[in-house]
This record gives sequence, C-alpha cells and structure tokens, in this order.
Amino acid sequence: MNLDMGGGVLSPAEEQVLARAVDAAPSVLNTRPWRLHVDGDVVDLHADPARRLEVMDPRGREQTISCGAALMNLRLAAAHLGREPVVESFPDPEDPTLLARVRLDREHRPTREEERLYAAIPTRHTDRRPFREERLPAQTVALLEDAASAEGGILRILIREELPAMLQVARAAQERYRADPALRAELARWVGGTRGREYGIPAFELGPRSGDPLAPVRDFDPSGGIPRGEADFEREPNLALLSTFYDEPADWLRAGQAMQRVLLLATDLGLSTSLLTHPLELADLRQWVRDPSLITGHPQVILRLGYPR
Repeated sequence: MNLDMGGGVLSPAEEQVLARAVDAAPSVLNTRPWRLHVDGDVVDLHADPARRLEVMDPRGREQTISCGAALMNLRLAAAHLGREPVVESFPDPEDPTLLARVRLDREHRPTREEERLYAAIPTRHTDRRPFREERLPAQTVALLEDAASAEGGILRILIREELPAMLQVARAAQERYRADPALRAELARWVGGTRGREYGIPAFELGPRSGDPLAPVRDFDPSGGIPRGEADFEREPNLALLSTFYDEPADWLRAGQAMQRVLLLATDLGLSTSLLTHPLELADLRQWVRDPSLITGHPQVILRLGYPR
C-alpha cells in the first residue's frame, strides 16, 4: 500500500480502512499509480509518476482516471467510517501530482447507497471470461447511467447497430499493439508471469483467448507467449461508453470516479464487468470512438457488462 501516515486524528485502524479501499480500486494494467498521505483529518491523493505508463499513457489520462477510481473508494470508505469527505480537486497548482485533497469533516451518517457501494469494493473485480448472451434490462441501464451522471460522467449503453464499429476499432487497436515493439514491451513489464496481485496482471488473471478477432475482450498477450485456453465470447456484448464534455485532467479525475461508481453499482446488481482501454490509448483511434448522441464529448472508458456464465 502506498500510504504515508503523518499521524493525528485518524486511528491506525481507520487509516488502514481507507488504504485498503483505495488499494482495491481498478487501475490501468493494475499499476495502482497513486500515493496517499494522511495528516490529521486530511488525506492527499497523489499520482505516482513512477507508475505512469510512458508509452501507452503519455498524457497521464489513464493514470488520472485510475486515481479517480481510487478517490471514489476513498470517499465511500470515509463515509463508512462516519466522516463526511470534502474533496478539493487539484488544490496546489505548484504540484500537478496532487490530484485531490480530502478533508474528513464533521460526523456523517452514511446513506444506504453509500453502504451498498462500500460493501461492493472488496468483491468488485475485472472478469475477463465470457458472459451470457443477454441484454441488460432497461431499469438496470437507467441505474447505471444515473450513477455515472452523479459524478459528472455520461454513460450510454451502445445499441446493437453500433457494436460492429466499436469492435472493429478494438480489433485495430489489438493489431497495433501486436505490431508495435514499444507497446508490446511496456505490456510485458506489467503482464504475465507468477507475480502476485499486488501490481500488474499475473498470467492466471488473463482469462481465455478468443479465436474471434472481434471478441469484446482485450488480449494482454499480443505476442502469444502465455499458455491459455480458448473460449467463445458473446457476439452482442453489452458495451457502455463513458464520456465527459471536456478532456482536461479534472475531467479525467471525474471520469474515474464515475467509472468506479458504475462498476460498484454493477457489482451490487450482480453484474460482471471488464474494461476495454486499448482503443482509447491510441490517439488516432480514440477520435473514432465517439458518442453520436453528444454534440461535444470525449470518450474516457469503454466498459463491458454482463451476467456471468
């Protein structure tokens, strides 16, 4: 855990509750690219420059989204502890790594929704296996869209007619990774092997391959060197596009919080989830991933949702 404890108001047990919640947040390639500094009743969330992916994420967009997910978990953990989290984003212009300062303010009675989402933190996980061929109910879709909206994001489940184009872009991104030595090398540093779950993605977490180049999953082993089985994935996946109106660091942080609220709610509703990040990691492909319902909007995350087999 990247936790620097300055001592003060929070007890060691409470600090560990916050740290465990943050540590359970999803992050690009499981880099966990954040650091926490606790001083009294103030928690600073920093981006860790040493854990930014220089080739895939030169602007730090995905790192900031990952830190936004961690911030969402931090807020929920604070509420669970009975403290109201008051967040100030980017509080120090002289320190761009300081993404958020969270003051644990007056006593707070957590809402039922906060407790439900907090309870989902340890059980939420990325599922890279096939899902059932089943569309999401309209009520579930509305709840997920509202969850994103509550954090300033715009979530929309793609309709069937939009799926082929999105899967083609994902396929193009996969082929680009397969052909680019620098991208493959950065992936190899974080993926595969017998590493534990603390950082990176161990081989046993990769899930099966698909023989279909349009399958709705990312192959984190484009060189094909990691032995894995094959499986048939859903042909009409439930893909959701999470967008923001602007594309600045504050929007990335907002997108991360919206993403995590959606993922936690999905977990609470019995859904499995995974992410398709690679089409958005390549600037020329990202421009093709747009929400046609928005006059102006910037895609930040592609989510895959469904019911586990």
